[in-house]
Amino acid sequence: MEVEFTARQVKIPKALRTKAEENLERMARIVGKTAHASIIFSAQKLDQIVELTIQSRSQKIVAKGKAATQTMALKEAMERAENQALRHRDRRLENKRLPKEEKVLTALPVSRPKSRATQPKEEEAKSVRVAKKSRETIAVKSHPTKPPVSEPHVLTAAEAIATKPMTIEEAVKESEAGDRDLLIFHNPGGDLFVLHRRRDGEMELVEIP
Repeated sequence: MEVEFTARQVKIPKALRTKAEENLERMARIVGKTAHASIIFSAQKLDQIVELTIQSRSQKIVAKGKAATQTMALKEAMERAENQALRHRDRRLENKRLPKEEKVLTALPVSRPKSRATQPKEEEAKSVRVAKKSRETIAVKSHPTKPPVSEPHVLTAAEAIATKPMTIEEAVKESEAGDRDLLIFHNPGGDLFVLHRRRDGEMELVEIP
């Protein structure tokens, strides 16, 4: 595989070049030896970045690695590129197998139909009965599904409990103004009440003894 190295404001050690070439030779067994690879080494603040591009006859692989060292960034880019190449190879092999499987499934044994003159009358009557049964519809009973149970809405004390005493009229106004469905309050006499909104939208007052 032909490999092209590019360094942007960084230096590429010779050992790293050799390691990259060895990895790409292994990659050539998957994508083909006629593929062309381009590796760009760069840096961004404290991170080392490796951008790998492999162009073959049937696909283009683009992978990127980012790590604290060039070696780790190269390893990450190689692993991502290899995963892409393997997925593409598996899909291609699967597509090649599909026509053969379809032929095997669709190929039915060929049998010559008997002439109507030579067919016995009993077999004719049996075939008519089978045809009638095949045309009959089968009723399938379906059981109604249970409606999903919604989880209860949890209110905090600040939302549900009034801190100051108020009359019933004041509590209704407070609930309407704050768009509350539940309000717990006590009147100036110390009696405790619960004001809540029912499903039909009407407000209901509950006195707690």
